[in-house]
Amino acid sequence: MFGEPGRPVEGTEDFDSFYAAAFARLVGQLAVVTGDRHEAEDVVQEAMARAASRWARLGAYDAPEAWVRRVAFNLAVSGHRRARRRLGALLRLGPPAPVPPVSVDALALAEALQGLTVVHRQVVVLYYLADLPVEQVAAELRVPVGTVKARLARARGALAARLADPAQKGMHP
Repeated sequence: MFGEPGRPVEGTEDFDSFYAAAFARLVGQLAVVTGDRHEAEDVVQEAMARAASRWARLGAYDAPEAWVRRVAFNLAVSGHRRARRRLGALLRLGPPAPVPPVSVDALALAEALQGLTVVHRQVVVLYYLADLPVEQVAAELRVPVGTVKARLARARGALAARLADPAQKGMHP
């Protein structure tokens, strides 16, 4: 961690040393708790990030590693609770409905839409996919009705051009 080039930010030398000394040990401990080394690395990294932001106070503790370990344990338990709730919800909902195959035309349209600006995609989605009237699109986007109409016209024109000319879509015949 550096402030000016080549000069450490005050207090970070101690944290950097602490991090280097404790990270692998904590990951090893948490991997046994979580059963997953990658999850252990994630929770220890998050706990270390929290420690870094509190290092001015935490560095004075007798055992800052114990604080980081406790935070990592809490993060791991919270993650398991979230995963268990998510799994329970998925089991209650049952298997997802089959998704029909995507047509070549739908893929071409999706690619053409990505070529539009965000504001043009917004009006297209709200008007055509959400089936909102122009007035409601204007209200949701907080723009005048005329702006929505102009954006729709420009978006339709850009889509027509992109769909008619394969070179504009990034595809070569």
